[in-house]
Amino acid sequence: MNKVVLMGRLTRNPDVRYSQGESATAVARYTLAVDRRYKRDGDQTADFISCVAFGKAAEFTEKYLKQGTKICISGRIQTGSYTNKEGNKVYTTDVIVEEQEFAESKNAQGGSADAYQSESRPMPSAASGDGFMNIPEGIEEELPFK
Repeated sequence: MNKVVLMGRLTRNPDVRYSQGESATAVARYTLAVDRRYKRDGDQTADFISCVAFGKAAEFTEKYLKQGTKICISGRIQTGSYTNKEGNKVYTTDVIVEEQEFAESKNAQGGSADAYQSESRPMPSAASGDGFMNIPEGIEEELPFK
């Protein structure tokens, strides 16, 4: 079984690109800073985990997530490699996002009280179990998909 659950904050705004071709697919990349449970003197206190979301989840990421947003994700680890411009082989490890949810209210982030007042409002996922996306109340009109 390959399953990962993480909670952390985005270290910067997501990088969203669209694939080439007839049916362009959104691909969002972001890094989560995940606090370590135990801290030793001199050690870093967080791990920085690379995450990739596809499709509707990536589009939602582009529109609603930004640096500092606290989210909880679940997905799977995927490893890979490529050869860089200098001819060196580079190994990669990413979490492929299957589900993502806000982990705190907009108010806790220092935002307005208009949207996302509940800490448990889920974000849509490209791979939700029942085929339906859970969309927070009050933003249906803003979403590009229904």
